[in-house]
Amino acid sequence: MAFVPPARHLLRARDLADARFAEPLDVDDLARAAGLSRAHFSREFRCAFGVSPHGYLLTRRLERAAALLRTIDNSVAEICMAVGLSSVGSFTTSFKRTFDKTPTEYRASFPPAALTQVKLPATA
Repeated sequence: MAFVPPARHLLRARDLADARFAEPLDVDDLARAAGLSRAHFSREFRCAFGVSPHGYLLTRRLERAAALLRTIDNSVAEICMAVGLSSVGSFTTSFKRTFDKTPTEYRASFPPAALTQVKLPATA
């Protein structure tokens, strides 16, 4: 069976999730970018990428949060908000499910970031 690349409209939606994960983006926004209804888009996206659109977006946000936890000393709550999530409790639960550690435990497993120059971007 030959590999069939995902359709362009699905790639457009995935690229939107990759580029704007920190914004208040949801599945409806991604479906609009693909020009499909939410339900049809969700089915096609899962078939093409092996994960739901919501799962994909959450994974991008958690990966970025992990990078921030390793490189800056901002609070877990600030990092949660910076990656587009609004509930620290849900963030902690999802982070632990993905990385097998809470955000605080994850951060503690790396050298302190106090000497780095990285800062969160200013929010509007």
